[in-house]
Parts: sequence; structure tokens; C-alpha cells
Amino acid sequence: MKLIHVNETERVFHLSNAMFSYVLRVEEGNVLTNEYFGQAISTYRGGRKYPRVDRSFSPNFPEATDRLYSLDTILQEYPGYGTGDYRTPAQVIRHEDGSTVTDFRYKSYKIVTGKPRLDGMPSTYVEQDEEAETLIITLEDPKERLTARLVYTVYRDRPVLARSARIENEGAETHYLQKAASLSLDLPLQELEVITLNGMWGRERMMEREPVKRGVKVFDSKRGSSSHQMNPFLALVSPETTEYAGEAVGFSLVYSGSHQMLLERDPYGQTRVQLGINEFGFEWRLDPGACFQTPEVNIVYSANGTMEMSQAFHALYRERLARGTFRDADRPILINNWEATYFDFDEAKIKSIVDESAALGIELFVLDDGWFGRRDDDYTSLGDWFEYEQKIPNGLKGLADYIHTKGMKFGLWFEPEMISRESELFKQHPDWAIQIPGRGLSKGRDQYVLDFSRKEVRDNIVQQMTEVLDRVPIDYLKWDFNRNVTEVFSTSLPSDRQGEVLHRYVLGLYEVLETITSRYPNILFESCSGGGGRFDPGMLYYMPQTWTSDNTDAIARLKIQHGTSMVYPISSMGAHVSAVPNHQTHRETSLEMRGNVAMAGVFGYELDVTEMSEDEKAIVKQQVAFYQEHRRTFQYGTFYRLESAFDSNHPSWMFVSEEEVIVCDYSVLSETAPLIRLLKLRGLDTTAVYEVEGQRYGGDELMHVGLYIEPIVKGDFVSKLYVLKKVNELSGGQSK
Repeated sequence: MKLIHVNETERVFHLSNAMFSYVLRVEEGNVLTNEYFGQAISTYRGGRKYPRVDRSFSPNFPEATDRLYSLDTILQEYPGYGTGDYRTPAQVIRHEDGSTVTDFRYKSYKIVTGKPRLDGMPSTYVEQDEEAETLIITLEDPKERLTARLVYTVYRDRPVLARSARIENEGAETHYLQKAASLSLDLPLQELEVITLNGMWGRERMMEREPVKRGVKVFDSKRGSSSHQMNPFLALVSPETTEYAGEAVGFSLVYSGSHQMLLERDPYGQTRVQLGINEFGFEWRLDPGACFQTPEVNIVYSANGTMEMSQAFHALYRERLARGTFRDADRPILINNWEATYFDFDEAKIKSIVDESAALGIELFVLDDGWFGRRDDDYTSLGDWFEYEQKIPNGLKGLADYIHTKGMKFGLWFEPEMISRESELFKQHPDWAIQIPGRGLSKGRDQYVLDFSRKEVRDNIVQQMTEVLDRVPIDYLKWDFNRNVTEVFSTSLPSDRQGEVLHRYVLGLYEVLETITSRYPNILFESCSGGGGRFDPGMLYYMPQTWTSDNTDAIARLKIQHGTSMVYPISSMGAHVSAVPNHQTHRETSLEMRGNVAMAGVFGYELDVTEMSEDEKAIVKQQVAFYQEHRRTFQYGTFYRLESAFDSNHPSWMFVSEEEVIVCDYSVLSETAPLIRLLKLRGLDTTAVYEVEGQRYGGDELMHVGLYIEPIVKGDFVSKLYVLKKVNELSGGQSK
């Protein structure tokens, strides 16, 4: 089955699989336009060719043959500014004469089997070329000798269209990119709502839905990272769209730096959506012969609600973005010492936690911040990646060997992108911190950001890390990033390249991540940024899981994990049981509640097990054994949201694998005279029989009839997990 169809006569490109169609046309004047994006159609005969209407104050470009055709109104694919379109441009390029008008027109196309990789950038991939086809459309501005290559990859068996753009300078003059969106898409008149994932530290990915109104709305991060404040994802949905009905289109930017997502609804009700690197403070010098590659945007289309959209993203990012040894592997149950000890630990204390953890069946111990330099607090030693011998007299290798003799794996925390003023590295290289000479350095957590745009900085950090990793048998590495960038400047770049610093930083980060993760393929890497401040597809390309949030409170995590699941797979979400009162919210919840929330992710603990009672230890043993038995279902089963953590007092989720189903039902606050709820399941085999708590039901019955959930009257913050096993027959003479 061909995925890309070209009508040479009509100059129409029809990209289609069984799930969606995307139709482009080369219009009058060689302008590339969009005519349809939506549910799959077998053929396209031009029903959406844009009408010719004379609009007052909408100018006609020079080659126009009449007054009925204006760039100000038609639906374009990579629009500019200055030739009649007054909406937001996808690209802004300053030329040597000072002008910023770039007029990209269609030149040619090429179709390739498979999916090309992006140089130096993370992106989705294929394992077999037959999985996808790629259309590359070349646009050109002959006057400026510039080309824009728009790349469209259609997956055969996924409702996914991957897009990116590459701008090349084929002339003899230097140009300056001031904006280069990865994607621009114009949609026709329709009522739309937008879903975004905003937040802050400890409240990441709070889902918000609002109407798309006339004018321009920007969702962005200017922080040098994808940020706690605005995840690089948005979805456009119809007003009537729910989790399981209606159209939804999700846009996800594969990038870890400052980003911009823009919506513009024009006077005629048409909507322009753009995603890419944030144009704020951005300028890239494009010398003769040079090119600029934008990050990738993955678009997912669903005709059946936001849950189908989420599941498509989950499968894509789990199977064709994450890479390496651990992409499909069982993730170990870990214990992290951070909230147990913070900086106040020694070797004896660590070994006592290890001993208790091993006895409970926990599989991985992670030594967090404080093992290096002279790190007794967060004022010193970042950049000094050598062992703190007073804390660990037998060294990291001795500690790792001890942990391995207990049958556990050993993990270690790093924050490679940061430097403390009180450090040996800062004494030797104070200019390596990002700074503007003559200005003060803003501190965050009393630390500065290393200039990863500089090769010598990257090489030094790689060397320091490899000296540890080559000597110490490490199974897991947590990569943290605990402040955002200020005083954006690089002392190694000339004045006309300072607008490149933040993007060069991200490219440098990706280079280091590729080097380290490739060199140590048997280490499981987890990314972190004060929790979920850099939970984005770019990081998942290198590290298959991310610490979801520093907020470990079970009740807060219901919303955080729900919002994260809008786009990111469960196998990517680190989730821990911590002590009570919770260190972030000071709320007290039961160990059962904390465990039942954390199991809906990559499960672990972050508390002092040596201070637990025997009853608590017995519960931990049960939780560990339960998660080990059902780990594949939790981490790789198909995930369904049943009741929203944002709208319901009773959030519920479920996980479906071939042999079993796990339903997680939570009750936040107790209620007087509670109502009896009816819970209908999703995604079951309608021809199968499932057993739950000694009773057997048909899959279709569980989905369409449902089960009554008895009211929980034990107080606030309670939960229950239901395990449904597939069986061969109904009992007790029941019939379907």
C-alpha cells in the first residue's frame, strides 16, 4: 500500500494510511497550501480547493492574475511575511540588505522509503524502511538563494505524521534566521479547543482546555529547557470531543530547549498552529553553504477522542523514540536515598538502607546527590565529579560491590550541566559558567549553568564522568538539571552569534548524551530536572524514563501522572513511594495509597526503610511482590484513563495486556452518604471471559454493562487495585 500519492497534473500530494489523510496542493504562483487533514479518505478529488474571494485589504502578490487570490487568506504550509500574508510567519530571515522578506515557493519533491534521521537531533525512527514513507518538498527563494526542505513522514500502521524543516543557504551572502518553525499548519473555519500541559515545579503538566479565540495565543518556554511551566505539547480538539469520542489532533515537539507553540485564529475563523524553537532571543547566522535543521514535530490524529491520541503517542515514543537495551526491558524497582538522608549520610547509613531494601525485595539502590567533591549541602562541588572520600571511605566501587553482593543493582546521581562557585572546576575555569562579562551571575539553587555550547566544556564533563563510569560498576544513572539559564551569552562566540547560544547549548547536550549513552549501553539512564522540568521527547530519545515530579505526594501525583499520560508512555514515568508527612505537601496518606499511585508508573521508593515498622515492611514486601508479578502490564500494557484526576473525586485508570487487566481506582476525599458508582472498563477482548475477585464476566459485559464500585467509607485518600485474569469459561451457569 502506497502512503504518498502524487497527482502531477493537479500538483496535489495525498499522504494517507488507514487512519488519516493529509492533502497538499501547489497553488497558483507555486505556493504550497494545505487542503485537508483529517480522517482517512481513499481518494481526493479537490473538494477542498480554496475558493477565490476578493477580500478588502488583502493584497495580491505580484504574479496574481486577479484580485481574488491573496496569501492573506489561503491555507499555507510554510508561510512568510511581507508578500501579503499578515498572519504570523513560519520563518523570519534577515538578509544582508537588511530586509526580512523571504518568499519561499514550490520547486520540487522527492519520495523516499523509510524515515531519514535528523543530523545531531533526536527524532522518531523506523526499524524497517517499509514502516514509513517520506515526502520531501523543496521550496526556494531564488532572489536570496535560500531553500526550505519540508519533510513529511507517514507511518504505515500508526496515526502519525512526523514533520520538520531544513533551511539551506545556497548563495554567496550571509543570512540570519530569526525564526524557523518546525511546523506550520493552517486549518479551515471550525470551532476548536486547545489542550495544553502547563504548571510549575511540583505541579507539572496540569492539563488545561480552553476555546481557540480570534487573535494570537502563545504557549512557550524561554528558560533554556522544555520547563515545568509549559510542556512542548498541545492538542486541538472539537468542542464535543471527549476521551473516547470526537476528533483530536496532538502536536508534540521533540526538543529539550526553549520552545514556542502558537495558535492564531484569523478574522475568517481559520486557525494557524506553529511549533518550534522559541524565536525570543533566537538568531542563527546562516553562512554560504550552511544549513539549519529544525526539531521534529510528531502529529497524531484521532477520530475517537483524546485517549486514542494518547495511546498512539505512547506506542510511538515507547517503540520508535526510546532506544537501546532498556527500551523494551523490565524496569527495576528502585530505592533512592534522597528523601531518606538528603546530604546527611555516610557509608554506614547507606549500607543500612541497602540491607533493609534487599530484605524487602527491592532491586536497585540509587545513591543521590552528595557523593562527590565536598558536597555537604547544595552550595558546593557541582562540576567536581570525584568521590567524597570522607563520606565513602571504601569508594564508590567498594559500595557498588557491596550492593551487588546483596543481589541489588547500583545507581548513581549526576548533575553534569551545572557548576558551583565553590568548586575546583570554577576555580580553574570561571568563564565556563554561562555569563555576560561585566554583569553579575544570577544563581538558582546557588549554582550556575555550564556553557555546553563549548566543546572544551563538554569534553571535560565527558572525561570526568567516564573516569567514574569506567571504574565503578554502575547499572543506573540519574541525570539531573536543577536550574534554568540566565545571562544567556557565550564568551566563545562573536557578537553576531549570541542568538545561537541556547540552541547550541541543546545541541551540545544532545552530543554529550549520545556519547555517554552509546558508550555505556548497559546502564539504565533516567533524566530529571527538579522532577519534571525537562520531561520531553528529546530527552526520551536518550533516556527511556524520566523522574516525573519532585512532588511525591500521592494525591498530587494523581493529576501529575494523568497530565503526563496525555502524551508520554507509562514506561517513561518514574513514580516513588515516599515518607509521610509528605516532604512537599505535608499530607499524610496510607502506605497502600502511596503504593497504588506509584505502581501506575516505573515503581520505586524514596524514604528511610530503616525507620519503618515491621507492619510497614510487610506491606512493602507485598507491594514489591505484586509489582514484580504485574510489572509488564503496568509498564507496557495499553493504558486507559477512565475517570479524570482533574474532574473527579474518584480518578481511575486501567492497564490492559494480553493475559490480564489491572484497574486502579482512587478515592480522594470521603463523602457523607456516598453514591454508588458504576465503572465501565475499556479495551477488553469482547469474546473473552475475565475473572475478578472470584467472579467471572464477559469482556463485553464489563465494558458495556460495567460493575458497581462499592463506596469506600474508610476516610480520605484510599484506593484499590483490581486484577482481572483472562479465563476460558464462565462459572455458575452464567451466559453471555
